[in-house]
Amino acid sequence: MGTLGAALLTQNRADRTKRLELEAAAEQRREERQHAEALLRAEQAQVRQRESLELRRRCYVELNTASRQFLTTMNSYLHALRHDGDADAALAELEASRAAYRDRYSEAQMIAPRPVLRACGVAKDRLNAAYGKIKQQAPALSGSAAGLQALEDELHQQVWPCVGAQKDAMRADLGVDDSP
Repeated sequence: MGTLGAALLTQNRADRTKRLELEAAAEQRREERQHAEALLRAEQAQVRQRESLELRRRCYVELNTASRQFLTTMNSYLHALRHDGDADAALAELEASRAAYRDRYSEAQMIAPRPVLRACGVAKDRLNAAYGKIKQQAPALSGSAAGLQALEDELHQQVWPCVGAQKDAMRADLGVDDSP
């Protein structure tokens, strides 16, 4: 009986030890799998963050370019009126730059965070107000250097600073540091 009991007891302990080893190995595999999944999630989050940053950067570059081009074509139109240049061609260019700006602004509305959108909204309001004023008043001032100069001065004093503030907000969102 003792010999048989000892064999059963030994077999039982061996089975128990083997079961504990298998459970430990399964637990280790589970922990390794969880760690690998956590690393994958972290890597995917980094990829999404990089993609988001690149998308915002591209959008900001295009919006900044379109804003400045819109403002520049307003100036060009005023110069054409002042110097009896080709005002029709300058007006067509102004309309094209306005449409391009509107498209870039619409894209930014879907991509940019609220702090950037606030600065972009102020710039948009100023650009549109200046455009409206130029469209309304400039043709009647054709050839009047003083009147057209006043409109141009207004662009430089009231609109350019807002476009600059928009650029600063976009740079801050991208983490661009202005310090030397």
